[in-house]
Amino acid sequence: MKSLVVYSTLTGNTKMVAEAVAEVMPNADIFAIEDAPNTEDYDLVAVGYWVDRGRPDTKTCKWLEKLQNSKVILFGTLGAYPDSDHAKESMANGEALVKDRGNTVLGSWLCQGKVDPKLLQAMAKMPNAGGHPMTEERKARIEEAKKHPNEQDLENVKQFIRSMLTKVIDIQTEV
Repeated sequence: MKSLVVYSTLTGNTKMVAEAVAEVMPNADIFAIEDAPNTEDYDLVAVGYWVDRGRPDTKTCKWLEKLQNSKVILFGTLGAYPDSDHAKESMANGEALVKDRGNTVLGSWLCQGKVDPKLLQAMAKMPNAGGHPMTEERKARIEEAKKHPNEQDLENVKQFIRSMLTKVIDIQTEV
């Protein structure tokens, strides 16, 4: 089995997670999304993104919309808590971009990651912070996000990938 790990990163969070993913994927090649090769030579494709307005970032969206006939694992980072409704919606939005064109989505995983300081500065200048006022709760979440991804997150994504690999083996056994 040959694997491809592709990622888009803004702050370095998703690259860090992608490197952990590549450690446990079989025969993995890893590329930034801008340099990603054609996927037809790969049995499994893992795609990492940072969440932007409830969906994968623009570069990843464009790349995913071209993906065909692949077994896909999605992973990413976001400023929100990974068990929040926002995170669940973001994963569903990512999966929706992939589910057509003969692709099989094996699963999605997100962890918290620091928010780009430039984004925070831009939002601070917007009236009502672009619909996200700077409440005490939000400040606490942003502070917590600065601590991620951490070693536990990287171990968690490795466990997630291992569980997705068992799905690939099950799919191949069924065929």
